[in-house]
Amino acid sequence: MSSFEAVFGGSPEVVARAPGRVNLLGEHTDYNDGYVLPIAIEQQTSVSMRRNNEGRYVLRSEMLDCTVRFTLDSPPTEHFATYVYGCLVEAHAAGIKTPASDIYVQSDVPIGVGLSSSAALEVATLRAVRSLTGELVDDVLIAQLAQRAEIKHAGVRCGIMDQMASSLAGTQSALLLDTRTLERRLIPLPPGSAVLVLDSGLARTLAGSGYNQRRAECEEAARRLGVISLRDVNDISVADTLPEPLRRRVRHIVSENERVLLAAACSGAEEFGALMNASHASLRDDYEVSVSELDRLVALLQAHSHVYGARLTGAGFGGACVALCEPQALPEISEGVLLDYSRSGFSGRMLVPSSARDRSVRP
Repeated sequence: MSSFEAVFGGSPEVVARAPGRVNLLGEHTDYNDGYVLPIAIEQQTSVSMRRNNEGRYVLRSEMLDCTVRFTLDSPPTEHFATYVYGCLVEAHAAGIKTPASDIYVQSDVPIGVGLSSSAALEVATLRAVRSLTGELVDDVLIAQLAQRAEIKHAGVRCGIMDQMASSLAGTQSALLLDTRTLERRLIPLPPGSAVLVLDSGLARTLAGSGYNQRRAECEEAARRLGVISLRDVNDISVADTLPEPLRRRVRHIVSENERVLLAAACSGAEEFGALMNASHASLRDDYEVSVSELDRLVALLQAHSHVYGARLTGAGFGGACVALCEPQALPEISEGVLLDYSRSGFSGRMLVPSSARDRSVRP
């Protein structure tokens, strides 16, 4: 394993970290000005920085074993580097003078499974810039700059949930976030429950998936209904005049917002889990972002006696599933479910609660 010292010589001036996240409820609602309920995970991305005299940025990714050089006027062509470049450009546009620097990225946030590795990279980069420059940049502005970076420079028309969760959420309580107003509060997990995340083994790339298509469909539905966004639709029946698939897209967004608010108010794990189960059905049938691997893994989780509820998490089209479980049964659940999943011909692994206890089961 390399290090900043080994690559650049000497020590970094600053080191900043940011976590990945898993979304418990509120999928695809963030870019519709709706409600979301993410929670941070233990895995983090770290970004080390030091000013250099090269007049350009030198970016090294430990995970990808790749070094990229660029300036603010000459963007990189490597996709992972566009996230860092975008953060630097957007910080500069906000009046934060980012000096040419050596940048070293390390991460144990899994890529391509719906745990927001990109948001962790963006937030960690901007936190490093904040420390390096001494600029007074609050955590909400960091999330907003990170979102702009991903939309404008990485080509993903994301909502702000991932960046707000990475910038503001903790690992013990979920963040109830109104993505329109950015009002937020922490919601403890129901008593006697813990979060488990299993990787389906099917990677997906947001920019190359149906994510942007779903967002465009929501915008078209809102236009036809005469509202600013689907957040403003409270009665699902008003969508009955819309053609398919717009009617089903509206149905998912409206019902998913309701589920988030119900989950934030409920006190029992069984009720919370039932809302997660309903969310997956909506994502599968109305929003059409699930796939056979995700459906199989979710079905196995939902059928387990120590699982309260389960659903896909992230944008879909592959990636991970999240389950609310009895805490003492997490090893039993993950091992049993992954074994049955492998017997179905698929390969999965445990991602959360801890990468140190990561287990893979292959057919």
